[in-house]
Amino acid sequence: MTILVLVGWIAAPHPGLGLVGVLRTAAVLWLVAHHVEVQVNGAGRIGMLPLGLVALPGALLWWAGRSLVRGHHVAGPKQVTSAALAVAVPYAVIAAALAVVSRSALATASIPQAILAGFAVAFVATWFGAARALAPWRKLGALMSARSRSILAGAAGSLVVLAAAGALTTAVSIANHGHVFTAMYSQLNPGLVGSGLLLLAQLAYLPNAVLWAIAYMLGPGFAVGAGTIVAPTGSVLGAIPAFPLLAALPASAHESAPGWLVALMVAMPYLAGAFGGLLVVRCAPPATVDGTAIRGFCGGAGCGVVVGILAAFAGGPLGNGRLTAVGPSAWQVTVVGALEVGIAAAISAGATCWWQGRKRSRAAGQAGAASAGTGLAGTGSASDRSTGPRPAGAGPAGHTERDARVDPDAGGHVIYLDRWAATPDSATPPPPRKGPSSLP
Repeated sequence: MTILVLVGWIAAPHPGLGLVGVLRTAAVLWLVAHHVEVQVNGAGRIGMLPLGLVALPGALLWWAGRSLVRGHHVAGPKQVTSAALAVAVPYAVIAAALAVVSRSALATASIPQAILAGFAVAFVATWFGAARALAPWRKLGALMSARSRSILAGAAGSLVVLAAAGALTTAVSIANHGHVFTAMYSQLNPGLVGSGLLLLAQLAYLPNAVLWAIAYMLGPGFAVGAGTIVAPTGSVLGAIPAFPLLAALPASAHESAPGWLVALMVAMPYLAGAFGGLLVVRCAPPATVDGTAIRGFCGGAGCGVVVGILAAFAGGPLGNGRLTAVGPSAWQVTVVGALEVGIAAAISAGATCWWQGRKRSRAAGQAGAASAGTGLAGTGSASDRSTGPRPAGAGPAGHTERDARVDPDAGGHVIYLDRWAATPDSATPPPPRKGPSSLP
């Protein structure tokens, strides 16, 4: 961060901003990379911060967690949590110190947010890095129950499909508004060094644009200032900041995409839920249709909650005035996303489970019929060879509780054997009989 600010200061020197100001600005940008709001003098509160910058400290903290595991012989989930805390606590203290030191008349970072954001980013990134170094993802997933693992897989699958669709939508929209993008660049005229820094800023804001596109596909859309809306039903915009990435927005006040394209984008959350439902069935053990549908809904709802949380960080104020409301509504994205993706995942998971159960039943019925036919053929031939034809009058009509067998030592008489007669091993022996028949 210091190098980037120093390059910008050399390319466009500002009077009154010496090396101390460069270091303070770099510290503020480092806090912005952890999503810490900044109060800028004369502009107001800046809270719509680039999510792409979080990848820089996140990657470094990931490697810090891996080095802790390899260097200190961490061997268990509790020790992984202890390692993450050992990094996150001093990291939050450093963030608070930088928030205090970087305070100036130009910009002031929020100290409470610096502590909370520094701790959260450090703990999450270090924990995942340490856990990944301890064991592969497959072994870590084996520590979870099959139901939890299937729900997590469904939510992750739906989230991946939504992210891919949002990235594709952003790229297509930028390509369709290429002339506006070029005109805005020529209007800014940033120069060679400024163009490089502006490109880095746009790359850092790309995750925000993807999340805005996901909010558009879900239905609530997003705002670029108070009283504005960009949604599938139509767009109403006012004056927007001169930032090239915003050229992907509709050019006119009521411009909207073609009907077929809007229908395709609106259908993407349902397709993502259907894909997540398939993953739930594939990763879960055999269960009932309603149980599988509930798991599918939980996976889709989890995806909606994650998208809503990310949408809350993808927007924020851009100063005072009408730009205090920029980005999607977090609670609307959460509710709509949980319902759309969750219901689609529940239907997909339940239908797939029912179809697989039907196929298993057919296969089992065919196998049982084949084995029964083979067994009957073998039994009939054996009885014909052992007993021969059954004599007429062997027993009363409809007799099903006894077997009529011919004893050759009894002169051809038929002996009836009762299978259900009491045996010495019976739990309740028969009562003793009275009379002459009980004599020896």
